Amino acid sequence: MTNFQALILGVLQGLAEFLPISSSAHLALAPWLFHWPEPGLGFDVALHAGTLVAVLGYFRTEWARLIAAAWNIVRTRRVKTDTERRVLLLIVATIPGGIAGVLLNDYAETTFRAPALIATAMIVVGIVLWVVDRRAAQTRSLATMRWTDAVLIGIAQAFALLPGVSRSGATITAGLADKFDRESAAVFSFLMSMPIIAAAAAFKVPHVLREQGVTGPLVIGVLASAVSGWFAISALLRYVSHRTYGVFAIYRIVVGGAVLALALVRG
Repeated sequence: MTNFQALILGVLQGLAEFLPISSSAHLALAPWLFHWPEPGLGFDVALHAGTLVAVLGYFRTEWARLIAAAWNIVRTRRVKTDTERRVLLLIVATIPGGIAGVLLNDYAETTFRAPALIATAMIVVGIVLWVVDRRAAQTRSLATMRWTDAVLIGIAQAFALLPGVSRSGATITAGLADKFDRESAAVFSFLMSMPIIAAAAAFKVPHVLREQGVTGPLVIGVLASAVSGWFAISALLRYVSHRTYGVFAIYRIVVGGAVLALALVRG
């Protein structure tokens, strides 16, 4: 892999991890589309280290409050404040995705990366996102979140193991369907990404480093992922404060359709 290819993949990872368009789909499709060497799921997960830095850095104040609240829960064995409650809700929302990752990891590295399957997932979730974004009430804030909401959004995150579904796309759509406003759905999606990304990186990155070492392309890819991830978070939160998710739904449908057509042409 060249430095340029790693740069492009890093930018794609950072942008698509937080925009509801599926980073795993873009990382799987780019080498297939441009006939680049297949970097493998391990390299893809290593790029998540960059997006982990982005989400930790952007929400650093919120994470400081959450860490303090978590320590207070351990110390007092009680949940008294809204922040302490949010800690437990984030834990609950992370569990389904963690279980799915353990059970379906082998499929994620092989079967799930077929271009036609990825394209179909992009189209289906794009349609669902469009419909939900248009019709859901969107009257709730994060302060109203319940355990059942966290479980629902967590189950949606588990489906994101299939490239093309999109972790942020699935969780934001679930949040909208549960009547949360667009910005609240995005913020909770970004916050709950940290544990799952951190776990995946901790599991895969040491393996990549043992096999490849700290290479130039790997460093470039991770840095590009961090910078573009920060930009994606900032841009999306500003955008959805007064606009819909429709543009992302349309993008998913158009790209998915183009990939399906190309897959048919290539046979």
